[in-house]
Amino acid sequence: MSQPITALVIMGVAGCGKSSVSEALCRLSGATGIEGDTFHPAANIEKMSAGIPLNDDDRAGWLDSLCDELRRVDAQGQRPVLTCSALKHSYRERLRSALPGLGFVFLELTREVAADRVSHRPGHFMPSTLIDSQFATLESPVGEPLTLALNASTQTVEQLAAQANGWWREHGSSPAV
Repeated sequence: MSQPITALVIMGVAGCGKSSVSEALCRLSGATGIEGDTFHPAANIEKMSAGIPLNDDDRAGWLDSLCDELRRVDAQGQRPVLTCSALKHSYRERLRSALPGLGFVFLELTREVAADRVSHRPGHFMPSTLIDSQFATLESPVGEPLTLALNASTQTVEQLAAQANGWWREHGSSPAV
């Protein structure tokens, strides 16, 4: 691996555990969490709340905001961990262009597990009816550089965070604690 990992994106479809794994990883590593959903403009949230999938145009400004936030946190000397679905290769490339050494932790799970988890999430704008569109949009990052795929269907949040932390420590520029 030529480029050391300096920051992470926890990615995957809705319900894969991005936020929970990010929080656990930040506790383990001392990194700074960035919750990608908080950067969605109101129009995106309204659209998703109505059960309408986002398209590339809807995501463009959101991804730009996430790139800006990654650079801001990194410039403060902190190690960012961003939660972002990053469903398409082009979205991941956009994020990679913002910060050299950006690694991706892909939380893989089955459509059935994702639908079950999303249907039981309290207070989230993403309805379970959008799960199919998430899987239809997903371009697997497996095989891309600086990418770790983990099975989020069968492992606990703690197991996933520990594996991500170990991988980051092994491939990072400054070891996580």
